Amino acid sequence: MSGLSRFALALVIIGALNWGLIGFFQFDLVASLFGGQDAFLSRVVYGLVGLSALVCLGLLFKRDEETDTVSERRRVGNPNLGTEFGQEPDFEKKRDAESKKKNRRM
Repeated sequence: MSGLSRFALALVIIGALNWGLIGFFQFDLVASLFGGQDAFLSRVVYGLVGLSALVCLGLLFKRDEETDTVSERRRVGNPNLGTEFGQEPDFEKKRDAESKKKNRRM
């Protein structure tokens, strides 16, 4: 996600929180901070939130890079399903070899 997209998303979240305050408590935080709804700075903030919503609308329809890389993987025709633990070692041969070594030493 680019820096512009992150900034736009942050402004949209601020705008959504402001709308939540208006809906639940009838309190417009932006208007109270910047001198009412008709104040120049309030109108700038409202305008930036609106433009940010347009940028985030583009993010809504953007393909997700993470899921795209997963779906573009090539399938292997004959995968090797063996693992390093696929064959059990023959412990009897090991014991026989060790006992022969001990017998030779004696």
